[in-house]
Amino acid sequence: MGTLHAVVARGITKCFGDVVALDGVDLDVTQGQIHGLVGPNGAGKTTLLGLLLGLAVADSGRLEILGTPVGRAFGAPEGVSGFVDGPGLYPSLTARQNLAALARLRGLDAGSAGIDDVLDQVGLTAVADDKARGFSLGMRQRLGLAAALLTKPRLLVLDEPSNGLDPAGKRHVHRVLTRLAADGTSVVLSSHRMDDLEALCSEVTILATGRVVFSGPLSKLAAENRELDYRVRTSDPQAARRLADGSDGIRVVDDAGIRQDDELLVVRALVPALDELVASLVRSGVAVRELAPVVSPLEAAFLALTEQEQEAGR
Repeated sequence: MGTLHAVVARGITKCFGDVVALDGVDLDVTQGQIHGLVGPNGAGKTTLLGLLLGLAVADSGRLEILGTPVGRAFGAPEGVSGFVDGPGLYPSLTARQNLAALARLRGLDAGSAGIDDVLDQVGLTAVADDKARGFSLGMRQRLGLAAALLTKPRLLVLDEPSNGLDPAGKRHVHRVLTRLAADGTSVVLSSHRMDDLEALCSEVTILATGRVVFSGPLSKLAAENRELDYRVRTSDPQAARRLADGSDGIRVVDDAGIRQDDELLVVRALVPALDELVASLVRSGVAVRELAPVVSPLEAAFLALTEQEQEAGR
């Protein structure tokens, strides 16, 4: 049985006057998957999200959402919900009143139980009767997510859903999205926060200048033959440096741009060479207390791929 897709896009192009926002974009989002969309400002992320939500139509190409081809009509396809550029809220209304008003606008019969349920899901029950004008950015984001959940979407499209969230709020939203995906809802989200994408997404699409420069599993990015800088903290920093200096494929980096101390060593290596260094440290009786990339594999790939695309476009 073939893989079921919530989104299939082929050769999507969208222009605004002389500006090419999307240039032959292909996208596949598997059902029940959290798919990340990442790229520099102006890469076309917001335009692509807008197409998925029916806020715009493509100039050319083929777009299929939840098994149905998308035509030239505006409006979110059935089963799709979300927000772009932040949720639209009524500041003079309470959280509960906002959701009731949005439900009426969408022709929903959400009822008080349905509204209470989505408020509980996003952790806003305690402020349900507070006016939205007093909400922080993070609280407004969570209320926007609650509004999107009112329709019980099969495809949820979110633009920077963690924007303005404190650590507790971010953890709460992550749990909501993970649970939705586990129940079969597909999620497409854009974010500038690489840690959010790595924590949530099974696949990512990287855009640069309106083109896809990578699309696939995060594991594929991590497995690319690309050197990364790693923080290595050990029980014997001097011995660790001697071993690193004598290891093939390992280069000690003293100008990594991070705050260093006497116990921290920064090395640049491919994964196989790093594995061999760790094995050498252990054989020599040196305990490895910390081993982590200075920049995550996703961020490193993002920087490398988008810089290559921008250089090619000059």
